[in-house]
Amino acid sequence: MNKTRPPRISYPTTFPLPSTTLLPSSHPIVRRILNRLTRPALLTLALDWLSDINQLTTAPFLREPLDDISYDLFPPSSSLEQLRGVYNGLERQGGTKRDVIERILEGDWRHGVSLYALAMADMQFLYSHPSSQNWLAWEISPLSLSSSAMLKIERAVPSFHPSVFLRNMQLECLPDIKVHFNIDRHDKLPLLILRVWILETPYNSSFSLVHTAGNFLNNSRVFYIAFPDFSPYVFISSSKTFSKTPYSPVSKAGESRSLRKIIMDAIPKAYSKPGERYRLRNTKLSAKSLEAIIEHRGNGRMNAASAAWATYAETEGSEALKDNPLDTSFKTYPYEYDDDYDDHGGDISFNKTKSTLKVKTTNGRPRSNKIESETTLLNKKVAKVRFGRSALPDDGKGIERLYVRIEDPFPNPSTSLAGLNSRHQFNNQKTVRDINDRSANISKFQKNPNKVKERTGNETWRPEISVIFAGSHIFAGIRELVECNIIDGLRMPGWMTGEEGINEGIIRNGRFTKQAKC
Repeated sequence: MNKTRPPRISYPTTFPLPSTTLLPSSHPIVRRILNRLTRPALLTLALDWLSDINQLTTAPFLREPLDDISYDLFPPSSSLEQLRGVYNGLERQGGTKRDVIERILEGDWRHGVSLYALAMADMQFLYSHPSSQNWLAWEISPLSLSSSAMLKIERAVPSFHPSVFLRNMQLECLPDIKVHFNIDRHDKLPLLILRVWILETPYNSSFSLVHTAGNFLNNSRVFYIAFPDFSPYVFISSSKTFSKTPYSPVSKAGESRSLRKIIMDAIPKAYSKPGERYRLRNTKLSAKSLEAIIEHRGNGRMNAASAAWATYAETEGSEALKDNPLDTSFKTYPYEYDDDYDDHGGDISFNKTKSTLKVKTTNGRPRSNKIESETTLLNKKVAKVRFGRSALPDDGKGIERLYVRIEDPFPNPSTSLAGLNSRHQFNNQKTVRDINDRSANISKFQKNPNKVKERTGNETWRPEISVIFAGSHIFAGIRELVECNIIDGLRMPGWMTGEEGINEGIIRNGRFTKQAKC
């Protein structure tokens, strides 16, 4: 009697997607992920899959010792050592990326690729393309002021245990979606990167993933969360990058934001404890480089001491040998290190300004370029004072966008500059007028504060002027403009040097007052 195989049944569950869940090698998402990698990255990834510590989740298809010799295009190997030798040989040989992908999918991993292996491929692409994601910094702050005042956790770093955090994240997810987490340590930066893969399905079996391949691309989303060490911030990939990933088309951007919001709401709840509740606050700092965003929101001393203020935060290196403005003791050094001095102790700036550069004019007569060289050196020194060690073209810490809305009061048209003899006289009169107005406003405010508030709001006109700087490294570009004397480095406001640590905000009286909601 022939026994028929019982049908496979998938039932809804609240458990997450296990890392050992296999996707068929013919699945469209598998090929799309691997196609993003280069040939050297694919070979490195295959060798990582073949390591001994990953055999529980990324084991290849091996031939049993008693099996017959296969005459396939890619015959299976009999051991891991033999397979490692094959991929090491492919590194030394020439070939195309397509050949490596075909060998992986149709040969050594023909039985399927696990979710953990796909997560490793995504992380490989993220490391090889650091600017592929747009990161947004979020601050982990207490939920209520009463709890923060009681427990003194206003600026405290919440405890982070990866296993406990992921378990709490899973408890906050809805039962009709499945999430796969993969956390990895960055090889250069002091942070952990969590890859979150969301799938709109109540099932967590390989059978359900295979039979939903048609809607797989429309129902799955992926984004990343970076946790810097000992820092009250998290870096989350922006929703603007969803359309650039192989998981979501542009038409599904709205659904991507809704799925992303589910996870973002779960992050502060996963951090919270009984009596310690947290929330996420947008810091309005975004960048495509993790190096740039961790410079301002990491665990170092540069978070509140950027640009010219970096000298207060230096504790190591050649910059620490200089006189610290906070050091009250008098110290003498055999020599002072400066960029304007060469290795032999000679003054480069003096040598450059002392020498006369001969340049031919239109009539053939040589002329001196001494004044131009002195001006250039002066501008470079001004730029060095204003920017410090930041905003260098090749530092890899570029901010791509700076949006500011200026709401300074418009100059009073009744004040005529023709009657003023000098700028010094104008400044003195303005100071006296401001003092008188301030005294009058204080006395009026004591009598009727509401009326004074309405009157001052009607008297001063503040035009809204929006300024957007865009580029690969906007602050490095502003520094070059200062060095070229296109921007006056002495009168330039501080927010143009990047010392504020945000790239979106509202400016009043030359300073950031509050963060913009744009």
